[in-house]
This record gives sequence, structure tokens and C-alpha cells, in this order.
Amino acid sequence: MPIIESNYKPRFYFKNGFVSTVYSGLFRQVSLIQDRERITLTDGDFLDLDWSYSEVKTNKLIILLHGLEGHGQRPYVTGAAKLFNKNGCDAICVNFRGCSGEENLNYYSYHSGATEDLVEVLNHVINNKNYSEIYLKGISLGANIILKYLGERDHVPDEVKSAIAVSVPCNLAGASDELHAFKNKLYHDRFLKPLIKRLEEKQRLFPEFISTKDIKSIKTLYDFDNVYTSKAHGFKNAADYYEKCASLQFLQNIKTPTLIINALNDSFLSSECYPVKAAKNNSYLHLEMPNHGGHSGFIDKNNIYYNEKRAFEFASKIG
Repeated sequence: MPIIESNYKPRFYFKNGFVSTVYSGLFRQVSLIQDRERITLTDGDFLDLDWSYSEVKTNKLIILLHGLEGHGQRPYVTGAAKLFNKNGCDAICVNFRGCSGEENLNYYSYHSGATEDLVEVLNHVINNKNYSEIYLKGISLGANIILKYLGERDHVPDEVKSAIAVSVPCNLAGASDELHAFKNKLYHDRFLKPLIKRLEEKQRLFPEFISTKDIKSIKTLYDFDNVYTSKAHGFKNAADYYEKCASLQFLQNIKTPTLIINALNDSFLSSECYPVKAAKNNSYLHLEMPNHGGHSGFIDKNNIYYNEKRAFEFASKIG
């Protein structure tokens, strides 16, 4: 599929990737009424789903996946939910394991390649609800999960009509290198602090799996993935985790209409995270690379972000 020429033109002060990223993460607010549903997973753990609804009865649903240490009330997912709700589509903002305000039951939790939980959400919706059109949208880590899910399997449910992946680190090793660069130190440290705090709670609950010494050895996000993420989820180490869970290798197999929006000034993404070759060789992939937007910072008019408008346009066209 030819590369899509983006027409995103933010106001001049939001053309800076750092400004748009920080503003979106710290200052944006979205008002949305949500109802929480807890589902029990096949391994006995749970997921909390935050539902919001269209004002009219609908057979359409969008499932939204957040990023690292996000949750179902973050504006970058509720903003999209609100836009879709206003246009006749129900929404689920998924909270990954341990991200809904209550620690999950198992030692393992979630990671960039944990597609099995998305499978469980889809099975729950398809088996228990009445939706014939389902759309998927993910931001950052959640976007990588969606792309990996679509490309790693032979069959995707017929109800899943399209997907949108925004600010997606489809090459996890490259994105990790970028996140550890000095230019991203503020972001890096902001991510690491809550991860360490949650791991300390894991250590209290599961002292047989990780020691205080192990936690104290963690100084970087790479260390965290080496000590916890990889070991807890069955990988050899961080490098093995990044290699096996990067969605880039699965893009060629995607057979569901998919839109990827990665800003060229996203400081989290390495050059490999702009999958031009994969998009050109797969008619189902649509790649848009705006000059601006930072990491999930596609600020636009009326508190509706550009990527949210594009997601709705894409879903409406395909649906």
C-alpha cells in the first residue's frame, strides 16, 4: 500500500515533539462516563474493562489499548472513546493486568507482546455481546500488541474490521535504545519509577520469585525488562523479549486493514519503527508519518486529536 501523505499541521508551538508529548501526557483532560466490567481470565487472573456507550443502540465497538503504565482513564484512550461514542460506536478502554488500580493476582502481568489478553477480551465480547463490527486501536505498547496479534495468527475473527496503531515502537530493541538516550532521560525516569514501585509490591506478594537485591539492581528500563519482564513472562532476557515481541516481523502477515500513524519527530522511535517497506509490500497496511506529533501528541482543535480523527475516518471507511 502506498505511504499516506499526512495533512496534520499543528499550531506552531505544538510542532515541537517534546512540547506536544509533555502537554498531552500532563495537561490534556477528557471527560467521559465509564462503567467498569471485570472479566476472569482463563488462568484465574482478571482484567478490568472500562466501557462507554453511544447514545444510540449500535452493533459497533472499538477496543482501545493503552501504553506502558497507562490505564483506561488516560486521555489518549478516552479521547478516542468519546469521539467514537459520539458517532454511534461503543468503546472499551482495556486496563492491562495490574493497571486498573488493583494489583493483578499472578506474578506475571503484561508486556509489549502479551496478545493472549487481547484474545480473551475479543472472545468475551464476541461470545457475550452483540457486536458485528469491532475496531482495534492501540497507543505505543498497546499498538505493538495489536499489530503482533493481527500478524501472528492465521485467523482473526470476522467481526474485527480494522485496526489503528499510533506511536508504535514496532522495533522494540531500537525503541529501547532511543528511550535510554540522554534526550529521553525525563521520560525514561518517569516510566521507571512506577514500575519499580509495582515490582516492590510483587516482591512482597511473591518473595520466592524476586528478591530485594534484584530490585535494587534495576537502574534502567532495560534492567527492569532483564530482571522482571523477560523472566516473569518466559523469555531468556530483555534482548530475547524485544526480539520475539517486536511487531515489525509480523507486519507482512497482516490481513486486516490497518493504519499506522508514527510521527517523524517521535523521540521514542528508532528508524526501524517506520515500516515503509512492510507497508509498500502489504496492501492491508497503511502507513502515515506526520512531521509532527511527538509520542501520542497529535494535538488538534476542540480537544480532539488528529490521530483520533484519522482512526474514526479509517474505521468508518473500512466498516
